[in-house]
This record gives sequence, C-alpha cells and structure tokens, in this order.
Amino acid sequence: MKNILVTGGCGFIGRHVTEELLEHGFNVRILDAMIDQVHGDAEVEVPDAAEVVRGDIRDKAVVERALEAVDGVIHLAAEVGVGQSMYEIARYVGGNDLGTAVLLEAMIDRPVRRIVVASSMSVYGEGRYRSKTGDQIGLIRRRADNIRTGQWNLVGPDGEALIPVATDEEKPVDLASIYALTKYAQEKQVLIFGEAYGVDAVALRLFNVFGAGQALSNPYTGVLANFASRLANNQPPMIFEDGQQRRDFVHVRDVARAFRLAVEKPNLNGHTINIGSGQSYTIAEVAALLAAAMGVPEIGPEIMGKARAGDIRNCFADISKARELLGFEPQQRLETSLGPFAQWVRAAGAIDRGGEMRRHLEERGLVS
Repeated sequence: MKNILVTGGCGFIGRHVTEELLEHGFNVRILDAMIDQVHGDAEVEVPDAAEVVRGDIRDKAVVERALEAVDGVIHLAAEVGVGQSMYEIARYVGGNDLGTAVLLEAMIDRPVRRIVVASSMSVYGEGRYRSKTGDQIGLIRRRADNIRTGQWNLVGPDGEALIPVATDEEKPVDLASIYALTKYAQEKQVLIFGEAYGVDAVALRLFNVFGAGQALSNPYTGVLANFASRLANNQPPMIFEDGQQRRDFVHVRDVARAFRLAVEKPNLNGHTINIGSGQSYTIAEVAALLAAAMGVPEIGPEIMGKARAGDIRNCFADISKARELLGFEPQQRLETSLGPFAQWVRAAGAIDRGGEMRRHLEERGLVS
C-alpha cells in the first residue's frame, strides 16, 4: 500500500499522521471538513506533498472523489469530546457514525486493501480493577448516589476499596457517554465491513493524546490542552471531582507512528489495539507538572468537587498487544515532553474557553 487517504488529516492527530506517512514514502491525500471549533480562523499548515480535499465525510460525492486510486484509509474524522457529546447528540452521532457509514459505502466498489480506524479508550468506561485479594473485577460502574455525596472511588459489593490496574483489550466495553457510543459504533462498523468485504480492518483505541498542534481554544479537545489554555491566561486549571482520577497520556508522535505501523504490519485484520504510554498519572499531578513546565508553578488547580456526566474514574492502558502486533514502543514520556509542549503553547497563544464549557454543562444539569 502506497496511496493512503487520511480522513480528518488536517486535525491535530491527522497532521502528525500525514507527516509520519510522508516521511516513510507514502503518498497521502487528506479529506477534512475544516470545522471552526477545531481549526478556528487559523490557517492550517499541512505538508505540500499531501493533497487536500475539503469536504464533509457525510458527503458521498466528496468521499468518492477522495477515494480515487487509494489503496489504504486511515479514518480519523470525528467529533471529539465527552462533555459536548452529552448535549450535541445529533452532531456527534451524525459526524461519527453516519460519516463512517458513508465512507464505508463508498469503499464497496473500490480496491481499498486496509482501513485503520481511530477508536477511543472511552469505549471501556471504567478501566480494569482488582480486589485487595487479587481477584479481577468484571464490569463495574460508580453509583450516582455515591458520586453525589463525593464518593469518587469505586468499591466492591461489600464496600471494599478496589485497585485500578492497566486495561487490556479483553476488558468488555461499557459505554458511559454519547461520545463513547459513537466511537464504538465507528469501530464496529469498520470491523464488520472489513469481514464482509475482505478488507483488512484494524481499530486503534487511543488513550489521552497530547502534543504540539492541539486546538487550544477548543475546550473539548483534551485535558492537557484545556489546562494549558487556562494557565496561559493565568487561570487555574479546572479539575472535576478530587483530581485523583488516573489517566494515560500518550504523545501524538507516538500515536502517528502507531497508525503508520498499523498500515504496514501484516496479520492485523480484525484486531482492536490499545495505543497509550503504558503509564498512569493523576489529573492533579498532570496539572502541577504542566504549571511547572509553563513557568507558573504557583497557579494551583481549582478542584471542583463535582462530577461531570459521562466521566469515569480510572482508565489507563495495557499496551502489550501493541508491542506484540505492531512492534510499538512509546518514545515520548509525559514528564520529558511537557517542556517542548509548554514552549509551543506560549508561542501559539490560547483563548481560554474553559468557563464557557463549564457553563454549558452546568446549565444542562451535566455537572453534579
């Protein structure tokens, strides 16, 4: 495969994927709608060697044109964000699920050999847990009445504390938000299509992606970008709950390499694969690390003591399968990557819309 279509290729992850592919000898065409929330008024810089087709993934004629002479697809185009998905439901279902359906229909009569779709760690809901005696816990959710009283951590049936552990791909999905629902639908559509039409189909479940190029003025783009926008405007990062929830942060360059490997490697058909760093951090810890990197360690986070609908407590990646099937090994650690990220934030500038996001959620009763 040498001719690759990257949907959403002008976005944060898409630009890095495009650069990675070009550096390794692929020809790249991009399909992107260039929506304002992601790109704003800024001129998007993509490599001159990439061809850009501007259009909506739901426009079949545009998609058919973008697929001409393509033998591989990396499908990144999607509406992103848990919080916003809970009140702009039609937008998320339309962009993510209908958009994927249009793409797959257009592929039926075209000789595409492989499609790699960007899925999300959000499909897991809560990550893996074990008891203090070492027993693995099955599907488990927090109770709404416990959350309302500030009992953030999960407990077993007898009230015993549970221990979060790395989440592997065998953990059953548990969809806790509209965003998670749409990402799982994207993933399953692609895998079902691949089996039916003899197209290699692979889903990469991405954990929290960070790095230069994030949409800093989009409050739904990711926790590190949100924190950076607040700190750049001398405002404290807003942290829901108590800040002790744990996540996995993976650098966008590592993610781009994972997509390139998923195009190149054999014997991947039908697989879903976690792409993370294999490390976990508390959200409060991340806020402190970023404040120090940005030179404002005195700006501590605002711990809100409230939960956001659709959020989970802990989820971080077991990347054993990515190592085995892709030969993937993260090269960027959060601790050593925040300095360059902070430099980019200062140079790029950021409009802080965190308060706007909070207001939208609170007005709809999605924060409690």
